[in-house]
Amino acid sequence: MNIYDSTLTSKGQTTVPAEVREALNLKPGDKIRYVVSGNRVYLRVKNKRAIDLAGKFYDPNRPPVSIEEMEAAIGDAIVDHVLGRE
Repeated sequence: MNIYDSTLTSKGQTTVPAEVREALNLKPGDKIRYVVSGNRVYLRVKNKRAIDLAGKFYDPNRPPVSIEEMEAAIGDAIVDHVLGRE
């Protein structure tokens, strides 16, 4: 896991670190969604297809995820979206 810091301005703005922009192939005008879950915030790229992110989050120290686990996570995300919990 890599950790990158950024500073919040008085106007509530921040800069996405260059390493993150490169890892996610972010370009000016791309949409980013902030997902708040408890005390954690997740950034999601809104205008990318899943295939565009292939291999971007590979972690050799994390065990592989089964198709069943992926399908369950996708199902949970759909339910959260429908119920407005995202």
